[in-house]
Amino acid sequence: MSEFFVRTLREDPADAEVPSHRWLVRAGYIRRAAPGVYTWLPLGLRVLRRIEAIVRQEMDAIGSQEVLFPALLPSEPYKQTNRWVEYGDNLFRLKDRKGVDMLLGPTHEEMFTLLVKDLYSSYKDLPLSIYQVQTKYRDEARPRAGILRGREFVMKDSYSFDIDDEGLDAAYARHRGAYIKIFDRLGFDYAIVQAMSGAMGGSKSEEFLAVAPNGEDTFVRSPGGYAANVEAVRIPAPEPLDYSTAPAPEVVDTPNVPTIDALVAMANDLRPRDDRPWTGADTLKNILFTVTEPDGTRHPLAIGVPGDREIDEKRLEAALEPATAEPFGEDDFAANPTLVKGYIGPRVLGETNTSKVRYLVDPRVVTGTVWLTGADEEGRHVFNLVAGRDFTPDGVIDVAEVREGDPAPDGSGPLSLARGIEMGHIFQLGRKYAESLGLKVLDQNGKLVTVTMGSYGIGVSRAVAAVAEYTCDDKGLAWPRDVAPFDVQVLATGKGEEVLAEATRIAGELSAQGLEVLLDDRKASPGVKFADAEILGMPTSVVVGRGLKDGLVEIRDRASGERREVAVADAVTAVLAEVRG
Repeated sequence: MSEFFVRTLREDPADAEVPSHRWLVRAGYIRRAAPGVYTWLPLGLRVLRRIEAIVRQEMDAIGSQEVLFPALLPSEPYKQTNRWVEYGDNLFRLKDRKGVDMLLGPTHEEMFTLLVKDLYSSYKDLPLSIYQVQTKYRDEARPRAGILRGREFVMKDSYSFDIDDEGLDAAYARHRGAYIKIFDRLGFDYAIVQAMSGAMGGSKSEEFLAVAPNGEDTFVRSPGGYAANVEAVRIPAPEPLDYSTAPAPEVVDTPNVPTIDALVAMANDLRPRDDRPWTGADTLKNILFTVTEPDGTRHPLAIGVPGDREIDEKRLEAALEPATAEPFGEDDFAANPTLVKGYIGPRVLGETNTSKVRYLVDPRVVTGTVWLTGADEEGRHVFNLVAGRDFTPDGVIDVAEVREGDPAPDGSGPLSLARGIEMGHIFQLGRKYAESLGLKVLDQNGKLVTVTMGSYGIGVSRAVAAVAEYTCDDKGLAWPRDVAPFDVQVLATGKGEEVLAEATRIAGELSAQGLEVLLDDRKASPGVKFADAEILGMPTSVVVGRGLKDGLVEIRDRASGERREVAVADAVTAVLAEVRG
């Protein structure tokens, strides 16, 4: 420790939002270089390398082979697949001295595809799985939470190449099994959930989420085993209803109803129902957005949802990707005078609209459903507006919030909501990139066929933070043994030369037995050394101090807090037994 490049801090970093960020900085594992960009210090780099080793071991075990692409990439392949445009502002673009477009790789599908195209031409070369552990770059608008959401990060991405869909299914299953082994070894609670492929494209898709209250992703689970990222939840549409006996629409004056609750209260007062009171679920609110396409073109979009639900921004983002959306502003309403703010109804939207606003509705808005909604006039709403009779939307979009207790789409019980950190994503790309880039091989009949691909990613640097997030406590980090930077920390906590000599001897013998050992030989008080040991978070500590005069040393377990004294002569044997189980 007297020579080790580490400094612990007594104060939290000003920008720390989550425990992992706070402790990784305070314990001297990482250091901020710029927003979303971090320097790895020796301790942090040791953890990162140990996690990389776990990933490599399990990838190698399924026969995947490691390659390494550059981070600085040519733009042509990304233009060919249109991701040069689709990635939008998240892509780090640059030009070389000759004015040629280049980029810093956000992900490498194109490069993997072209590499295989360059070298393989026959079905006999397949199946193939190759992977890399590489630094990626994405220009996050709001980098946060330290290395959990940065602009530079380390990722393992692997790709499978098969002649047919059956081969892809088998490759997907192998990778899924490897991921389970990897995350089991990393030592945090995780969930496997259905997911969306997003800008990557593809079909079958699952995410591995580290369960964490500070996670950015919301996911749902049911007692019957359904699990999905909230963006991937699909609400089954009810069956259409017979509206032959539905009353005619009626426009009613409804002044001063700024909220759904106020509208419902007024409806129950003005037009009480015979069967039950009006609720927010009987109202249809129509929310306006401006959508920006990757090429910069903009257009309005109206979304109709039951009034008791809000639109989930992440579900909307996933549904529109790679386009983005922002709520209508005052200038937008001024440019669309037929849209009366606060009183927008579906009759001014949809297929027969005059405002040229695309109108998508929640899956619950099926033919025959009856709604209380805006009448497109200031201070007025319309009762008994029937979907399919009085208005026809342009399509369906499933972006309303998912709530605790909602029924699971597969009928397996009520949903519970939880938070998580996306750690891994596996999905079947299919032939999207192979078709775009011309990856074909000759099949058994000598016919050219397009290769089918799978894509499998793990956030390696993010895993450092996820493990820290799951295992830390109010005193500091507490690493699981498989990823800890050192197996053992030996503390010399006395003033006499014999204390340091004995601590040095124990550290040397443990090191000779193959353990990674950190010796705290600094001229610091025992209190400082104990505090630093808890912040640094090695799984086992050996304290050589006051008990030495009685022939004893103390062994501490960081995770459980358990302490026990053993004879000096037995210390090495006791520690070896604890470390090696």
